[in-house]
Amino acid sequence: MTIMNEGETEVMMQEDLRTDETDATLDFATFHAKSHFWGRLTIWSVIVLTLALPLYLSFGLDFHPGWSPILSGFLAYASIIAVVWFIEPISYYPILGVSGTYLAFLTGNIGNMCLPSASIAQSVVGAEPGTKKGEVTATLAIAAASIVNTVILVFAILFGSYLIALLPATLTASFQFVLPAIFGGVIAQFAIKKPLWGIVGLAFGLLVNLGPVPASMKTFLCILGTVVACILLEKYTSKKAAE
Repeated sequence: MTIMNEGETEVMMQEDLRTDETDATLDFATFHAKSHFWGRLTIWSVIVLTLALPLYLSFGLDFHPGWSPILSGFLAYASIIAVVWFIEPISYYPILGVSGTYLAFLTGNIGNMCLPSASIAQSVVGAEPGTKKGEVTATLAIAAASIVNTVILVFAILFGSYLIALLPATLTASFQFVLPAIFGGVIAQFAIKKPLWGIVGLAFGLLVNLGPVPASMKTFLCILGTVVACILLEKYTSKKAAE
């Protein structure tokens, strides 16, 4: 009788464990479904609101400049930046996840705010990019960074010009180094885990930026070259270790 009870108890515990795992999977699936719903709704709302003003100026107040200058400006801009429209969502997705991607592309400042915030937060809590913990961490970090950015942005809009005018010229000249410093910190954070990959990334960055590469292709070639080189290095290292 005792043996039967112990067996039944073990079966019940296994069923409870499977039920908990299923619930967790369903919960994260629900989280993704809600992320897709609210992400698409808010981004499409922003697109509509963004187009509302030029449409009102063009057709409501009759300030339309004609389709030729609009098309020329669009093609000139797209020839430089169009490749980024495809590279950024693909290259940032492993770190940002579903919800973080919607939030980052809604608030903007991905390269210099959302991505560093997400990667640093994941490093602090020990969450690997591409995992559930990593996605939730990235989303919370981007949300916090966006709130702080909005508060500072409102303050800067109201008082920024006045405060910058009070700063010495030597200090304002150093502002151009802020963005490279942020990227340097992010590179160091990842490179310390895989120093060889960091060296490969830096080498491709120097090669692409110092070489005769069109500006529109620099980011794409740097990412592609680094990824391909690191994959080949990893395969070569694994093969040598197996021999």
